[in-house]
Amino acid sequence: MKLNIALLAGDGIGPEVIDQAVKVSDAVAAKFGHEITWAPALTGAAAIDAVGEPYPDETHDVCVAADAVLFGAIGHPRFDNDPSAKVRPEQGLLKMRQKLGLFANVRPTFTFPSLIEKSPLKKERIEGTDLVFLRELTGGIYFGKRGREDNDNTAYDTCTYTRAEVERLARKGFEMAQQRSKKLCCVDKANVLETSRLWRETVQKLEKEYPDVEVSYEFVDAVAMRLVQWPNSYDVLITENLFGDILTDEASVISGSMGLMPSASLGEKTSLFEPIHGSYPQAAGKDIANPLATVLSAAMMFETAFGLQDEADAIRTVVNKSLAEGVVTEDLAEGGKAYKTSEVGDWLAKNI
Repeated sequence: MKLNIALLAGDGIGPEVIDQAVKVSDAVAAKFGHEITWAPALTGAAAIDAVGEPYPDETHDVCVAADAVLFGAIGHPRFDNDPSAKVRPEQGLLKMRQKLGLFANVRPTFTFPSLIEKSPLKKERIEGTDLVFLRELTGGIYFGKRGREDNDNTAYDTCTYTRAEVERLARKGFEMAQQRSKKLCCVDKANVLETSRLWRETVQKLEKEYPDVEVSYEFVDAVAMRLVQWPNSYDVLITENLFGDILTDEASVISGSMGLMPSASLGEKTSLFEPIHGSYPQAAGKDIANPLATVLSAAMMFETAFGLQDEADAIRTVVNKSLAEGVVTEDLAEGGKAYKTSEVGDWLAKNI
């Protein structure tokens, strides 16, 4: 099979972890007889420095022409520390999601048997956790009208959703629940927000089309609490953009490290796969960043974008083996030998 993959390394540790995912992907392709064509392109602060735009038209063209996009991370402190900056790396991320139609962010959270003691939560609370968030990605407060008034003393951000946007995401959630444990939780704030009432109303109308799925409705604050009390009580959760952004970061540490969790952003045509962590600029160039979330994102890519289950399983198997044998970067070493980012990538590729 010929696979055409856009490669957006981005900023900070992005290029380093992407390099390891490429090594592993190439090893899997060689093992199973596939041919990968990588198409690198600029985004984020690197693109701003090069051409003045965080998501240039040239990058968009590369993504549209690809079968899938493998993405690293974006962001740089010089933009974070400058509230007056007119152009920011994150604007490129929002623009990319909008132009590629990446409406559903899929973020799994699961535990690794060999790392369960490293979680900040008690073992008995998290054992068996295997949940997935579907976060709506192109609507809500991040894309609503915003501005300043009253001589710059008042700021506002508007949260807006259409029924079609909610239904599109919810159907993905129902379909995913049917393939898993047939449990779906709609996360909202319907006691306060009109957009949340639209979410709840829309999902309730869809229930009759999926009679085999058990649906619950919970307020976002209650879910935030239950995620650290009984995360294994959840299976598939659907929610809007802002709530999903916050809750998925909270859920990510259940496994013991943000450097372990992959994600996918599903579009109408092209889908994008990325680790959930940020650009971690303090570690850039030091060869110490954990590449496993990016490698596992590549596994999601093989499975979701190309339907290559055996290839995805081969990647997950070798990642579990690396964790069990202690072939890990410093964030997981805890007194043991800490491998470099590149060494972990080499080991994974060799073992595949």
